[in-house]
Amino acid sequence: MEDLGEKIQKLKQERRAVILAHVYEPPEIQEIADFTGDSFVLSQRAAATDARVIVFCGVRFMAETANILSPEKITLLPAVDAGCQMFDDGLEEQVRRVRQEHPGACIVSYVNTPASVKALSDICCTSANAVEVVQSLPENREIIFLPDGNLASYVQEQTGRDILCWPGGCPVHGRLSPEELAAARQEHPRALVLMHPECGAALRRQADYVGGTMGIVRYARQSPAREFIVATEQGVLYPLRQQCPDKRFYMASRRMLCVNMKKTSLEKVCQALETLEPRIQVPEKVRQPAAASLTRMLEIKGR
Repeated sequence: MEDLGEKIQKLKQERRAVILAHVYEPPEIQEIADFTGDSFVLSQRAAATDARVIVFCGVRFMAETANILSPEKITLLPAVDAGCQMFDDGLEEQVRRVRQEHPGACIVSYVNTPASVKALSDICCTSANAVEVVQSLPENREIIFLPDGNLASYVQEQTGRDILCWPGGCPVHGRLSPEELAAARQEHPRALVLMHPECGAALRRQADYVGGTMGIVRYARQSPAREFIVATEQGVLYPLRQQCPDKRFYMASRRMLCVNMKKTSLEKVCQALETLEPRIQVPEKVRQPAAASLTRMLEIKGR
């Protein structure tokens, strides 16, 4: 493993590559990455570098977003079969149909969507800025939020806006049951519960903090509390323990594991750097409107 890590670092220099790893990736992948974090921020950080090659250790929609922001760079996805269980291949056609049925609606697309869906959307959002994005929309516009129904309901609670919530969701966060959370609380009575908004509404009401993955990490780092129950994918334990070595973290459920996020291996990263494959390239006719939806999201902070 050590030799493989050294080989990756050598190839990275030769290829003028930057390695990105989402915080749900295995620890050994996060260890070799230049940047770790949430998917959209990773794409932004890669775009700001002079790298010629982006190696995205994550799932397909993440690599697509990196390519949307950096079309001049080669974008590699080592685990080319890593998809997202939040949506299926029919999402694009479903969104086209909804667009026809609700011609005046504003479609808000979570960044956890394919490039083709971003291209059909009016604006994108992340789990961190979803509330701010929806608050920025005209009061008289119907809002359709996709593809995660739990995140949509969270935004609805926070904004008071009437939102048509998509009937999909992340199965990883959906696996957490009230019984499991109750058992974790009973076992660790002094621990605060940190939860992703992709969890169900009834569970969110029991959390001490609700936010995206890096929001969870920041909260734990800044909190005076010493113990935490973590209700999101277990890969986030790596940055939590790295940044808060004096604190203790317990998973709310051992079942909160994303098999797609665990498909990346050091061997696949090394092979991708050697061959410059598999490449992810978003067609320009899709990239431009998708980039526009992302740009509208970024412009909100400037208002």
